[in-house]
Parts: sequence; structure tokens; C-alpha cells
Amino acid sequence: MIKFLDLQKINLVHQQEIEERLLNTFRSGWYLLGNEVNNFEFNLAKYIGAQHAIGVANGLDALRLILRAYIELGIFQQGDEIIVPANTYIASILAISDNGLIPVLVEPDINNYNIDVSKIEEKITSKTKGILIVHLYGKIIFSEELRNIAGKYGLKIIEDNAQTIGAEWNSIKSGNLGDAAGFSFYPGKNLGALGDAGGITTNDENLAKCIRALANYGSNQKYVNIYQGLNSRLDEIQAAVLDVKLKYIDQENQIRREIAKRYITEINNENILLPEFPENEKEHVWHLFVIRTKSRERLQNYLSENGIQTLIHYPIPPHKQEAYKDWNHLSYPITEQIHNEVLSLPISPVMTDEEVTTMIEKLNLFK
Repeated sequence: MIKFLDLQKINLVHQQEIEERLLNTFRSGWYLLGNEVNNFEFNLAKYIGAQHAIGVANGLDALRLILRAYIELGIFQQGDEIIVPANTYIASILAISDNGLIPVLVEPDINNYNIDVSKIEEKITSKTKGILIVHLYGKIIFSEELRNIAGKYGLKIIEDNAQTIGAEWNSIKSGNLGDAAGFSFYPGKNLGALGDAGGITTNDENLAKCIRALANYGSNQKYVNIYQGLNSRLDEIQAAVLDVKLKYIDQENQIRREIAKRYITEINNENILLPEFPENEKEHVWHLFVIRTKSRERLQNYLSENGIQTLIHYPIPPHKQEAYKDWNHLSYPITEQIHNEVLSLPISPVMTDEEVTTMIEKLNLFK
């Protein structure tokens, strides 16, 4: 069996270091907002190149808190519009609507699955206050055109960096390209915890202070609450695990790149459309290796019969979900095509050469 993602094997690579840190955390008697969180926040900020990093409970909360902080600071107000890609995972959109803001969906570029920057400006109105870009599947999305649009209209750029930690654009890491960025450290991410975890980076000191208070019941001093906040704190155990694994993220991302390169070079099947390998390989960390095919169900069944696990990211676009039933009548044809055709193949830093070879052989034999 070739697992889609062997989390046990991925974490066992770091077993000794993780166990030592967990034991120290257990013995410390301090389990929230302690040294492990401080260390991880410091090291994450240093790695990303940002001035501030805040650990939070999960990736959705990271985005929720950024948007909420902009509201508390008077930069956004409920009813403002936030531009977001139509084909993202629903969490990106939930964070917007949860804050009483209005998601404005923009179609992706069919070639790289990220938001089509050329279609953003036509969606901007007097109520538009921000662009939430999603670096989907591990491929960074940023450009001077995007920066210029944001500057022209005075818009905040918020990065959903849940899938792209370690990617770079012009030697700047994702998470340090916009005004603020939200991270997910869900176990299956390139940098994954042993449970739910998330983070935020920014160079805006006022925003960072507001987010930190909001995530702690709206308090920056015990029993003194300045906001109607949340309880969204990264715990010491998850911070310890993440701090260990952060040291190896570049090395593990490079293994993913090598697997992706083999897939793209060696898979040769007219029924399968492969993703592009960027000229600058650092722009992609291959959180997911996503192909497209008109025969998705048949291909997925064929691979399953041959002992290969695959997943679909994602089968139903946000505008067709019951959660947003008011949008169900809308048509986003590029988004719908992507959601109908994509299939994610196994890719991870613990895949063996033999497994990659088997993947390629089976895909080339598919008819």
C-alpha cells in the first residue's frame, strides 16, 4: 500500500527530539503560553523574516483573528468586502463571513490554480478593503501586479499560508509578502503538529498586539479584557513539536520538490494533465501534487485497486456548499472544472524511490 500521507512515518523521523521536548514540557508543569510557545514564535518569525509571530489554535482561527483585529483597529468594518479565490478550501471564506465581512469570489488561473490576478481589479468596489490570497497546493501567488493593485486601492493583502510554508518569491518567504499571514499546522501540512495548531505572522506591531489579546479572551493582562475575544492559544506541547520540525522544513520541502520533478518528467499519459514545475523551484513546496483528468473516478479506482491512496482537494467548491446556499445558483466555470477534475497523488518527504517509481509506472499504464 502506498499511503497518501504516512503521518506516523513522517513524525517518527524526528522521534528522539520530539520525545525529549515533550518530556521536558510534561515535567515543566507549564502547559500554556510558556517557553515552548515563546521559542517557537521566535523561531517562526526568524524563519519567515517577519517581526512578529503569534501561535494560535488552528489555521481557521489564524485568518479569523487577522480579520477581526483589522475590525477592532478600525481598518475594516462589518459589511466591507474581501476578495478571495473561488476555488479555495472553505476555511478561507469562513474566516471572512464569520467576521461579518463579505467574500467576493474571483476565478483562479487554470494553469496554476491560484487566484487570477488579472481578474481582481474588476471586482473592486468602494467597499473592498482587502485581498485574501491563498497559496494553494504549495504554489506561491504573488506579483508586482498584485502589489500595485493593492497599493492603488489601499487594500490590505492577507496571505492564507496554510499550504506553503517555506516557499519564496524574489527571496521573500510566503508569510512575509503581504500585511499579515495565517498558517495552519494541521498534522498533514508540510509543517505539521500532533493535533490542531496555527500561527500568524506580520510586521505590523499594532496588529500583532491586537491579535495576541484577541486570541487570549481579549486580554493582554490577566482578568483585564479590552476586547470581546476568543480562546485560541497554541499549547506548549504542539509548540514543542513544531519547533523541532521547523528546523527540517527546508530539507523536507526539497525532497517534495525532487518527487514532483520526477512525476512531471516521467509521467507520460495523455489522459493526465500535470502541474507546471516553476522556473524558480523555491516558488513551490508541493504540499499537494495535483493532477487533472476527465476520468477522475476511473483513475482513482484504478489506483486504489493497485494499492495507491489518493484524495480530492476539493470535490465541492465553496459556492456549491450548503453552508453558502445563497451562492448555489452562481456559476464559476473555471473553479467548477478544477473541482471536477483534480486528483491529489501521494507526495511526502518519507516516500521511497521505489514508491515513486511504482506511482509513475501505474500512471503511465492507465488507459
